[in-house]
Amino acid sequence: MPVTISDELFASLPSGIDICHQTFGEPTDPTILLIMGLGGPMGWWSTPFCEQLAERGFFVIRYDNRDTGRSTKLRQHQVGRGAIVRAFTGLPVVGRVRAPYSLSDMAGDATGLLDHLGIERAHVVGVSMGGMIAQTIAIEHPGRALSLTSIMSTTGRRTVGFQHPKVLPVMLSSAGRTRDSYVARSLKGSKVIGSPAFPSDDVMARDRAYETYDRGWTASGVTRQMLAVLTQGDRTQALGELELPALVIHGLNDPLVHKSGGKATADAIPGAEHLEIAGMAHDMPAQLYSTYIDAIVRTAARVTTADGA
Repeated sequence: MPVTISDELFASLPSGIDICHQTFGEPTDPTILLIMGLGGPMGWWSTPFCEQLAERGFFVIRYDNRDTGRSTKLRQHQVGRGAIVRAFTGLPVVGRVRAPYSLSDMAGDATGLLDHLGIERAHVVGVSMGGMIAQTIAIEHPGRALSLTSIMSTTGRRTVGFQHPKVLPVMLSSAGRTRDSYVARSLKGSKVIGSPAFPSDDVMARDRAYETYDRGWTASGVTRQMLAVLTQGDRTQALGELELPALVIHGLNDPLVHKSGGKATADAIPGAEHLEIAGMAHDMPAQLYSTYIDAIVRTAARVTTADGA
């Protein structure tokens, strides 16, 4: 039976943020909330991935974070490149760098979306920055997360999950002012952080880059998200107080968030499953969809019926 897919819809939150979202499957099934990473619209959770999760008996929600895709852009808050460089380097002046919003605010967007949809609890799944947001939901909104899956992410501690020097020139480079210059920079970045054992299709990568730009990509939006990431606190102690099934997935070849970030996350959360994948870097290759989905479903199954699964 075909999976039911909604149109793209908007949730107007009390904060004034409008969140564009889409659902897969039946609302009567347990909910999985998918949270994407830096600069990534909801389409980076591909339709086949969402459909496969829904086919396993879940109501799947994907959405555009603030400053991404068709969700609200906070263009009134401009962040200079100097603030990003200072935050990247971790110089003492980072204490004077003020982010327009925090990961806590972005976690509030996620729970606000659940409120809008009338959903009390969900299995939260986040990748990279989305993993940080998912962790923050579990910590700051007790009871909203049935389970937690953190993919190629980290705890916020500066000594783990660091970047390889080779990625910094790409991360800090300009995407130019045109659609084609953005796509060219995106493809260059994909080559730097892509999984060596699971190469992506060049045509699909190009199509995704054009779709990302056309959905409303803005350099200033990515900068604001980046500053929220770079000014985050260390969640290690708070993660240690979580009492929910947790899964941490990390590639052993990740140059953007070193595998130490995944290990630190798994070590911090009591009873967390730690799945390391050789040949995986900082992307989600289609070749690994079944591995991810099996692990997410396995984690969701650890929630007892009494807990509301």
